[in-house]
Amino acid sequence: MTNIFNIDNRLIELADRAESECAKEFANIERIAEINGQKVLKAFIDNRVSETCMKGTTGYGYGDVGRDTLDKVFAQAFGGEDALVRHTFVNGTHALSTALFGVLRPGEVLLSVTGSPYDTMEEIIGIRGKDGDGSLRDFGVKYRQIELLPDGTPDYDKIAYEAKNSKMVYIQRSRGYSLRPSLSVETIGRIAKAAKESNPDVIVFTDNCYGEFVEEKEPLEVGADLMAGSLIKNPGGAIASTGGYICGRADLVEKCSYRLTCVGMGKEVGCSLERNREMYLGFFMAPEVVKSALKTSVFACRLFNMLGFETLPKAGEKRADIIASVLLKNEENLTAFCQGIQKGAPVDSFVTPEAWDMPGYESKVIMAAGAFTMGASIELSADAPIREPYAAWLQGGITYPSGKTGVLLAAAEMIKKNKISL
Repeated sequence: MTNIFNIDNRLIELADRAESECAKEFANIERIAEINGQKVLKAFIDNRVSETCMKGTTGYGYGDVGRDTLDKVFAQAFGGEDALVRHTFVNGTHALSTALFGVLRPGEVLLSVTGSPYDTMEEIIGIRGKDGDGSLRDFGVKYRQIELLPDGTPDYDKIAYEAKNSKMVYIQRSRGYSLRPSLSVETIGRIAKAAKESNPDVIVFTDNCYGEFVEEKEPLEVGADLMAGSLIKNPGGAIASTGGYICGRADLVEKCSYRLTCVGMGKEVGCSLERNREMYLGFFMAPEVVKSALKTSVFACRLFNMLGFETLPKAGEKRADIIASVLLKNEENLTAFCQGIQKGAPVDSFVTPEAWDMPGYESKVIMAAGAFTMGASIELSADAPIREPYAAWLQGGITYPSGKTGVLLAAAEMIKKNKISL
């Protein structure tokens, strides 16, 4: 590879070898991106997306053709009946919260079947935080949790048993700040089947963050009833500057829309301002951007395996999301890694990341992210709580060349600070 950044030639040689060993995985990633790209294109064509759809509205947003058509495009591409795609979702957690509060009622049971949810969901559910803050627990929603088995797979028998008395089965597809495997669409389908065989009325809800377009199918195509995610992750294609989506059964999406706006108005109000074009274009580009992020992730795992670090998943393992965990053994290694990722960012490369008390998180968190959109984890970034096992959660890469360079600069920073040797 070209060595414009004056990286140690021994590291360049190792990277060339790592890249050549990724050929099989790269070919499969390319294949899946082509399938998903065609799926998205067909959704655009079938729903007659026009130049008018790119225009925004103001005020109440009545008759916003662009907004309503975008919902249809997302629904078709993701295999749902309807969708709620809005720039007014501030992040993925907001979309997930809207769905939970929109669908669940007092006395009903929310059953998490993938162990503890992501840190930012704990206060929403009421696992953590003060009474009276407005959590689901405050509103009488009960919570139960099923741990994954020691090998990281779901406990299907226990899911079937507990689903009998539950209103909603909650699946977190990505691993969050844990070292368990991310869940494949096939696994999500097995969870849905186990739950619905014991309770046909149970609602299967998937937190799909980081998973969109990674595989040929989405959770709605294998039995999930509802899913949600963020537009500054996969489906925004690094172009949407904010927003999120909820997609699935039409009756459930309608309830979610009543929570987002108000009962009786739901999806029919909410102006799009000038956000439609970036959400359309981002979604159209998303399969290609996800492809770049996946290739960056596979390369990073292969390289750091060669450097003596464990990664989850390993380079050759099947991917269910764009995230890779690099187990860096101690805080010094973790800090050096994140500071190296920052040096490869197109924006704010000169900034030195330090750990801080980030809102919604239990531990201090260090974040490396020099992004065109603040917090956009489809762009190359690395973040980690400062706690055992000192793993960096690496995600993103708008283009593979820039993503690969960022990973190399992370390794180079660790070499510079004598954290690894060649």
